[in-house]
Amino acid sequence: MTDTATSRTSWYARPAAREWRCPPPPGEVRAFHETLPGYAPTPLTEVPPLAEELGVGRVFVKDESARLGLPAFKALGAYWAVHRILARQPSGTPLELVTATDGNHGRAVARIARRLGQRAHVFVSGGVHPGAAAAIESEGARVTRTRGSYDLAVRAAADAARAEGSVLVQDTAWEGYEEVPAWIVEGYSTLFAEVDAQLAAAGAAAPGLVAVPVGVGSLAQAAVTHYRSRNGRGPALLAVEPTAAAPALTSLTRGEPLPVTTGETVMAGLNCGTVSRLAWPVLRQGLDAALTVSDADALAAALDLGALGVSSGPCGAATLAGARAALTGAAAPARRGDLAVGPHATVVLLNTEGREANPHGA
Repeated sequence: MTDTATSRTSWYARPAAREWRCPPPPGEVRAFHETLPGYAPTPLTEVPPLAEELGVGRVFVKDESARLGLPAFKALGAYWAVHRILARQPSGTPLELVTATDGNHGRAVARIARRLGQRAHVFVSGGVHPGAAAAIESEGARVTRTRGSYDLAVRAAADAARAEGSVLVQDTAWEGYEEVPAWIVEGYSTLFAEVDAQLAAAGAAAPGLVAVPVGVGSLAQAAVTHYRSRNGRGPALLAVEPTAAAPALTSLTRGEPLPVTTGETVMAGLNCGTVSRLAWPVLRQGLDAALTVSDADALAAALDLGALGVSSGPCGAATLAGARAALTGAAAPARRGDLAVGPHATVVLLNTEGREANPHGA
């Protein structure tokens, strides 16, 4: 295990993670998503210039900039969770779906509520760009702006959801609130099933490295669950966080879940101070490495992806910034060794949002 820090990145590695195994996600999730109006697999775009830059065989970007009519991947989890919630309600029962957000999850919940004839109440944390909050309001949701952090917005949403006729649809878990976040994580499994099929169609080898942006850790939990529930040695899984908000890296380094005080970052969707209670044990066992990236590096990566034909906000582009920090530069030999990434490896970068999702990066 290594743990080093510099002014630009911090690094944690646990190569034994590839030997850990867990149960797979439920198989019916993708079949459900395929019934949704407008569903189609999002593109897996090969980017040869990045393969040359990173010194690997092939690089693919999973482009979530247009998922089910929204500019981010979050609808996958929210649709599945709301489906499970409504299945327990008497037919025709009106509900108010309550959530807190750094941007994308709240808009997904608001869109789903509108399409299903339900109401939505979204608590927006202080760092969310006014344009992102306006996009949530445009979906017909009631928006409450909070002055504090994402964690404080989550508490406010949880309090509001205690009202009769309301239900909390939150993508992070804590003691006593785990079922709905687990459904959201299950919903993300469709993304990884698509990647498998798309790599096979491209004649590519199984990935040697998958880079995942981390906020509360639910998407990373889905990645670990997907790749660590299979026979054989899976890919290295790299978690990427902003330097201003790195609860996963901090917790992994210390060996226990620890909240952190967050600062300002253009990676608004990753500006979270606490790892989800459900995600933590899975990330601790199944992540190969974690690092942080600066706002400047995420913004530069977003511009570079845009020039290569992939619409990306800074949260989505964080994975390219993270891959650069892991695979190039003075620290690369040791980090590549930790990740077991050689010159012929296939690398998958998860671009979780498009430019439209985050006006900070525009």
